[in-house]
Amino acid sequence: MSSSITTIGFDADDTLWQNEQFFRISEKHFADLLASHADTTDLSNRLLAVEKRNLDLYGFGIKGFTLSLVETAIEVTEGQVPSSVIAEILAVGREMLRHPVETLPHVQETLEELTTHYRLVLITKGDLFDQERKLAQSGLGDFFHAVEIVSNKDNATYERIFKRHGDGPTRSMMIGNSLKSDVVPAIEAGSWGVFVPHELTWALEHVEAPLAAPRFRQIEHLGELLPLLAEIS
Repeated sequence: MSSSITTIGFDADDTLWQNEQFFRISEKHFADLLASHADTTDLSNRLLAVEKRNLDLYGFGIKGFTLSLVETAIEVTEGQVPSSVIAEILAVGREMLRHPVETLPHVQETLEELTTHYRLVLITKGDLFDQERKLAQSGLGDFFHAVEIVSNKDNATYERIFKRHGDGPTRSMMIGNSLKSDVVPAIEAGSWGVFVPHELTWALEHVEAPLAAPRFRQIEHLGELLPLLAEIS
């Protein structure tokens, strides 16, 4: 194991367990509900604009997404959306909050191996109650030495967390499926950043990969993390 890296941060949604696919399913249901008012592409673009506008108010997560669905429905129908459609949208949000957690391949065995050699920190953004629910249902909580549920992920976030729970950013690594939230700001803070692509990533999380950064790495799945750590040690 690496002697320089002592602390490893993990993103949660779409890194440890499935998440985005449930948003896509819900958005498809939303498009079906409003099919008589807007085509799917236009509705998706308008929803994305509303979500982006609301991020500073609602933050990340299912509750903010549901509120943005309601707001978009009001906009595209010019205030004429039936109450039955609003009720259906709220039901979609509740169903998302009840959905069972589906961990991704290689997660369990990788965390089990790492937890005896490194300080593992779960660093996730989103709704506090929902993230706590997913962590509890995942059965992964005991592998982590600390859990940080934050409103945003920037370089100051990683600097603070890796100082609090480890030996600082330079001896830390952050792993996640979002270049924008997990990888780039962690590298800017001085840590390693490991990108694990997921087939579905929210449009607002897309940025260019920092290919020239010496501490940037990309793996296809978490099963490749242990060999990577051995390689850079």
